Amino acid sequence: MKQKRGGRSALLALLILILLATCAVAASIGAVRIPLGELIGLLKGLISPQATLKTPYGTDYATIFFKIRLVRISLAVLVGASLSVSGVVYQGIFKNPMADPYIIGVSSGAALGATIAALLVRSGSIFGFSIMASFAFIFATLAVFVIYKMAERSGRIPVETLLLAGIALGALFHALTSFIMVIGSRDLHLIIYWLMGGFSSKGWDHVLVLLPFILVGLPFIYFNSRELNLLLLGEERAGQLGIEVERVKRGLIIASSLLTAAAVSVGGIIGFVGLIVPHSVRLLTGPDHKILIPASALVGAIFLVLSDLLARVVIAPTEMPLGIITALFGAPFFVYLLRKRRGVII
Repeated sequence: MKQKRGGRSALLALLILILLATCAVAASIGAVRIPLGELIGLLKGLISPQATLKTPYGTDYATIFFKIRLVRISLAVLVGASLSVSGVVYQGIFKNPMADPYIIGVSSGAALGATIAALLVRSGSIFGFSIMASFAFIFATLAVFVIYKMAERSGRIPVETLLLAGIALGALFHALTSFIMVIGSRDLHLIIYWLMGGFSSKGWDHVLVLLPFILVGLPFIYFNSRELNLLLLGEERAGQLGIEVERVKRGLIIASSLLTAAAVSVGGIIGFVGLIVPHSVRLLTGPDHKILIPASALVGAIFLVLSDLLARVVIAPTEMPLGIITALFGAPFFVYLLRKRRGVII
């Protein structure tokens, strides 16, 4: 047991080091390159206003680092961790590696909210948070609870009913979003860009939107690792082992859905993170959620930081939507995993 725990700790330590190295690379590379020495100085707070070097564009490194890149890196880490851990929960509850955080209509609800905000308000804030992010979160959360109530039967939540309710309501939300996009054609570019996902023009207020959900949601999900492990044995068997199945399912679904809603509200629709990362990490760690949850959070953060870096530099100075990057990597990789699982050589 000690050896097993030692192996878990070593893996998590390695992933943390990789994440830190990835963040350092992402902070350094961009339209304006920040030398490693300057980056270290910024992190230590050693650069005085007089000593701060100027970029060719007349903006100091500190502004680029603290107001732009560090914000994007923070969002990528938080959104990547949120979507990945939510994917772990959904795959565990549905007992299906194809399940992802958007499966019960969270993304469709967020898209509808953001589209309505873009059409009616376009700019402004609510309690310091952007209108689009606020509307996206409100509608995503509303979608979760509507679907939850639709699926609930005598205090129970049949997984199949929850899935079907999510698909049905998600289709309705998608239709409403499309209709609003048609009648609000003057804002079409803004809506489409949000739907494709990304962290462009985001600020620290968006980080603050995510933080409370991360600080509450991730520990709650991790502390239910044992319950998720037992649910893999089947709901009847888990009940026999002393688990209050419906209470556990209810709490985990709400926690993971709120994590997803918060992530989508600030990052838009970023696909495949919650689908591929948990599935890939599971191949490395096995199904034990005590290691699967933290490892997926770290790998998801690494994956999204790298994806955001590519979105910034691959066709610089133009920025590519982040959702395109994750789909370009995610779709082929997931097909490869599926075929490898079946024993088919590509």
